[in-house]
Amino acid sequence: MSLAEPASLPDLRLELAPPDVEAPLAVAVLLADRNRATILAILREGPHCVCELAAALDERSNNVSNHLARLRDAGLVRAARPAADTRRVYYERDEAACTAALAQLNNLLEPIR
Repeated sequence: MSLAEPASLPDLRLELAPPDVEAPLAVAVLLADRNRATILAILREGPHCVCELAAALDERSNNVSNHLARLRDAGLVRAARPAADTRRVYYERDEAACTAALAQLNNLLEPIR
């Protein structure tokens, strides 16, 4: 619909129901933080421990751990302690969950067909 043609405007739709935007909003709020978005971008390359992520972000490890906890609670990352290095926890993206989060954002932002 183009607003350039005032004569073609539809009748007012005063009973328009608002769509449910809670899921894409939750994803957007989570990713609106620069550190969390950067962590997800770094984890595209594969698993990393907190100390590596903290160095890349120039942040304290406890701050990075808090961001990872939010991402883990949302299901976007998962943690593992490999047998070869039991001192460190490594984080990796959950690609299925990231794909689902992207679909939520796409659903909200997709163009009209």
